[in-house]
Amino acid sequence: MDVKAHTARRRSGFTLVEIAVATAVIGIGITALVTSLQAGTSANSGSEKVNTATFLAQQIHEWTLRLPFKDPDAADANNPPGPDGTDAYHLVDDLDDLLNVTYSSDHPSPEPSVSTPPGWSETITLTWRDPKDLQKTVANGTSDVINVQVEVKFAGKHVLTTQYLVAKKN
Repeated sequence: MDVKAHTARRRSGFTLVEIAVATAVIGIGITALVTSLQAGTSANSGSEKVNTATFLAQQIHEWTLRLPFKDPDAADANNPPGPDGTDAYHLVDDLDDLLNVTYSSDHPSPEPSVSTPPGWSETITLTWRDPKDLQKTVANGTSDVINVQVEVKFAGKHVLTTQYLVAKKN
């Protein structure tokens, strides 16, 4: 038998080392692909939570801008800021009724346009601000400018906090 023919016959297939290297390269590629898919799914889930939280905060924002700044009920006009004799889960007739209130699917808002899906909550915090220096906090009810902060949580974990100013309309 000719040496060249014998060598050509031995080289016609793959060696065990070549197969092992090819398998390792393919395995690394598949692992990288699965990891990137997992990261994409995770990013989509986080994005969905932020979108939902933004929508819930926007509902509160639109509602609070429609509320009167001061209590329209003359009998409650001298009440301190906060719910007027009842809780803010049943009656909200002016902005200051929302002082430190949390809405969730267990404690829904009295406003039909504000709906909270299961697992979500919105906490509303009001602070009165000095109209001449909006960074300065003043005593509750002593100013015509209120900073409204809305913190949105999912399953008890913070997702979004937003705040805005509401001024008394003359």
